[in-house]
Amino acid sequence: MEYFTIAWNSLEGLIALVAGALAGSISLVGFGIDSFMEVTSGGVLLWRMSVDADVRKRERREKLSLRIVGVCFLALAAFVGYESIFDLISRKAPEHSIPGIILACVSLVVMPLLSRAKKKVGTDLGSAAMHADAKQTDFCVYLSVILLLGLVLNAALGWWWADPAAALIMVPIIAKEGIDGTRAKTCC
Repeated sequence: MEYFTIAWNSLEGLIALVAGALAGSISLVGFGIDSFMEVTSGGVLLWRMSVDADVRKRERREKLSLRIVGVCFLALAAFVGYESIFDLISRKAPEHSIPGIILACVSLVVMPLLSRAKKKVGTDLGSAAMHADAKQTDFCVYLSVILLLGLVLNAALGWWWADPAAALIMVPIIAKEGIDGTRAKTCC
């Protein structure tokens, strides 16, 4: 499951970053970076699971895993917040992005299924890090909805500000998870 997460999010991140760069869309770029954070989270989870037999190492690595994911969230929140505000102040209008809209729609199908599977595995393993990873996947679903709304409003109604506004709406969601992670606070 984590190998699928890493493969899917690598592809999703690449598509979002390229589409975002071409369209000048901060919400797409932020979404792409979030996808690569999911790749980091998946790698950290695989590392954490490799020491499951040693209880002391497992607990220490569990907390470290949560903190690594948390720092990634905080970095993303800072970047997206800065870029969104800059784009709104400078009235930077992104181009329409049909690939971005399609990507957000596909993510709205794939990510809930993946999150549900991760939650089951997290419960079976008693792993707070796996639950945190599942929650990160849930946030990818929320971000997909926000992304889709911003991209569609920009494309359909010409509301240039919808893209940076959508990205700005993502910031508190991302930051909360970052703060919880750096405190090694589990979601469950």
